[in-house]
Amino acid sequence: MFFLIPYSLQRGLDPGSPEYVNNLASLALTDKTAIFLQVLALLPTHLLTFGLVWALVTRFGHRPFLASLGWGWSGRLRFWGSVGLGVALFLLGTGIAKLLGADQPTQLEQIINSSPGARYLIAALAVLTAPFVEEFIYRGVLYAALQSLVGVAGAVLLVLGLFTLIHVPQYWPNFGIIAAVGMLSVSLTIIRAYTGRLLPCIVIHLVFNGITSLLLLIEPHLPKLGPASGQTASAVLLLTNLWLSVSGL
Repeated sequence: MFFLIPYSLQRGLDPGSPEYVNNLASLALTDKTAIFLQVLALLPTHLLTFGLVWALVTRFGHRPFLASLGWGWSGRLRFWGSVGLGVALFLLGTGIAKLLGADQPTQLEQIINSSPGARYLIAALAVLTAPFVEEFIYRGVLYAALQSLVGVAGAVLLVLGLFTLIHVPQYWPNFGIIAAVGMLSVSLTIIRAYTGRLLPCIVIHLVFNGITSLLLLIEPHLPKLGPASGQTASAVLLLTNLWLSVSGL
């Protein structure tokens, strides 16, 4: 709503009208600029989330931020190992989603295809902000708090439950995407527990998102590559749905 309501006023919608809410909803779903502005609104949302996490973790600057989150490398898993795991989890998630069926159309596909600007912006947010927001919240703040209360196993299960609870309604009944999301979430939380560090999780998430963002950017050009490109384009949309679901976009 950061930008959508001002845009609706510019388009002539009357907030005092009994039909304003319905007209606003229609505008949000059908107008290319309105869709782009909703994607753009993720940026201030992510920045606000960063600020809230910083305030909570540091107690408004009285504690070190990164150290408190468990930043740094572990002797058990370093940079290249994290990169390899990112690629492996990407392939595994894609296989799970395809096996269980992830071809049901979603609203996310409409957002992606609404305009080139929306596509490019989603790809940028996926790499620049989404992995940090996701990991700071789930594997940083929530996991650390829950581990001290219920132990490692309990924290892993509760983080998975919270993550899934948020995403299941969004992707129901697309069981392939839901299963792949759950797999990635539990894998990252186990890695957090195994290494005792947050940085490997962020690198894995960056690799995962980076691969899909690249595919997202090249997908519009695939029809030029030959008759087999239709299947490839469908695969890219499947991967994009999976990636968006784990990125909070």
